[in-house]
Parts: sequence; structure tokens; C-alpha cells
Amino acid sequence: MRALTVTLDVSANRRLFKGTIAPALLALLAGVSGCATLSSGSAIVKSEFIFETAPFPSCHASTIAETPTGLVAAWFGGTHERHPDVGIWVSRFENNRWTAPVEVANGVVGTNRYPTWNPVLFQPRSGPLLLFYKVGPSPSTWWGMLTTSEDGGRTWSTPRELPADILGPIKNKPVQLANGDLLCPSSTEGSNGWRVHFERTSDLGRTWTSTGPLNDGQEIRAIQPSILLHSDTRLQALGRTSQGRIFEIWSEDGGRTWGPMTLTDLPNPSSGTDAVTLTDGRHLLVYNHNIRTGSNNKGRSPLNMAVSRDGKTWHAALELENDPDAPNGFAYPAVIQTSDGLVHITYTWKRERIKHVVLDPNRLTLRLIVDGQWPD
Repeated sequence: MRALTVTLDVSANRRLFKGTIAPALLALLAGVSGCATLSSGSAIVKSEFIFETAPFPSCHASTIAETPTGLVAAWFGGTHERHPDVGIWVSRFENNRWTAPVEVANGVVGTNRYPTWNPVLFQPRSGPLLLFYKVGPSPSTWWGMLTTSEDGGRTWSTPRELPADILGPIKNKPVQLANGDLLCPSSTEGSNGWRVHFERTSDLGRTWTSTGPLNDGQEIRAIQPSILLHSDTRLQALGRTSQGRIFEIWSEDGGRTWGPMTLTDLPNPSSGTDAVTLTDGRHLLVYNHNIRTGSNNKGRSPLNMAVSRDGKTWHAALELENDPDAPNGFAYPAVIQTSDGLVHITYTWKRERIKHVVLDPNRLTLRLIVDGQWPD
């Protein structure tokens, strides 16, 4: 008989039972809890789909946030990316399960309807839940929008357009600095190439400043940064490029100015990434450790997680998915750490569903990544 660890999520309580459990009892436990996850030495606590069926055939670009009343996830869904019927959909985790997806925003402007893109949820230390998203025919012509919720994602304010030169966080969550400012990682994909910039608001999206572009869009074509916090003033951003490797850029003054952009050793198949600084000071990165050339799904498999103490030396932690033949692969992760210390990751699963993985970062087994090679 094999010893197993069984995690039972019952309503708002999370209980961990350790011991030897007869296999015949496992199904009973799963039925009682409604959400039982079996683990034998793995850091993964739970892996699930946020929905099994939905009123849209395609979905992408998920985001997740913890509110005072629980988890909220969002993504865009519709006929396919760029179709005018693509809207922003939301699900809440309550009573130990995800609610049915609800469309909370669309791209209707007068008599026209445009696709929506890349929702980003963020819960500030005080104030409403923020939902940023984009509306427009394409990434080169879209504009930024913002809606808010005072009740943990159940109801939403009338969306409003952001100022003309402000897009909001383009794919990944803001960080809230010690002074309360929200620093939003952003980028553009216009005629000048892929260029990264950062936007700042001190009043939850009413007024804004921006750094302007931080790369020329040609030598390194970069978009969709994530921000890591090394101290109150020392920040690092990582993200997607079309150069086959993840970029990095550093700030020593809380994101007001930034140094030169460079490429890391970590591969990137021109696919979205996300990262978060954990409460213990480590930095966690979720990305496709692959190249685009020769892949059946644009390099969007496997989907990996790496951990670093200094943002420079990375260690392999997990392979969340690996199916080189999966249509559309596994991509566009979002990652947060919740108040209980667990890490939550959502990502696109074959453009059909959104997957949610929960893990305990204290149980990760790490192996050094040398010269950008994922260790065997």
C-alpha cells in the first residue's frame, strides 16, 4: 500500500491530511470534498480546468487575481482571436468551484463591434478590483479600457477608455509599489516595431504617466513584460521577444528610468510569459522553454516554470505541460501568489479552455539551467 498526501479543499478551509490511505477510500474522499487532489511528493496541489464547456469555441490570454472574497479569473473568448464577437469573460472561485463564465465586457462602440484582447486583473491593497483590457481591430490599433468591481467580480462598472497614449498593463499584472503607485508593464506593436514601456498611476487609473519606449523595436523586438521586485527601488522586467530569447531590463529607481534591454539565456518562441516575486524573495517565471522553428504549435509546448534568487541564475522547477503535437499548445500564463503562500497559474490550454494550477513553492525541486538548456 502506497503512502499518499491528499489535499481536501472544503468550502473556505484548506486541510492537509498526511498518512497511508487505502486506495478504496480515495474515490470516497474525492466525492465528499468535491475537489480532491492526490499528491505524492509533488509541489502541485491542484490542477483543473476553470470550465469544461462554454458559449465560445476559442479562448486565450487568461489573468487571475485574489480578492477579499476569493479568486477571480478572466480571459478573452469568442469565435477566434480578432473576431468581432470576442469578449472578456470572468469566472469566480466560490463554494469550492469556479462559477460559469460570464461576459463582462465587449468591443461594441456605437454601431460597430471590435474584438477585445488581453484582460488583466489586479487587486490593489485598497480599492476595487481592476480589470484592464484592450479593444480594437488589431494589436497595432487597439486602445486601453478599464472597468472595476466593488464586490469581488460579481458586478462591474461601466467601462471607460484610458487616455489616448495609455494602454494599461498589456498582458501581465501591475505591481503596487511601497508608495501605493501602480506600475503597469506595457508595450506597443505598431509600425516602429515591438517596444516596451511602463505606465504609472497613483490613483487607480484616473491619471497616468509613462516612460515612453525603452527599446528601438528593431535590435530587440520585445513586448509583454512582467515586473519583479528585488527591493523597493530595484526592479527587473522580463518578457517576450521575436529574437528567440526572453528579454530583461532593470531599473534602480522604482521604475522611473530603466537601463539597456538585453537578452537572457532562456529561450522564447515569441510567446507570452509571466513572472512574480514570492514573499520569500525568490522570483518565479512561467514560460515556454522552447524555440519556434520546427515546432508543430509555434513552440508553445512545453510550458515550464523556473525559479531564481537573483533574477539572473535560473533553476528548472516544473514542466506544467508537454505535448509537442497539441494544437495551439499551452501558452500565455498568468501567475500570482495568494495570501496563504500558494502559487496560482492560469494558462491557455489548446485555445479551447483555461487551465488553473495551484502549487506549493516550498516543495519545488530545483535544478540549475545551464546555457539555456532545460536539465534532463
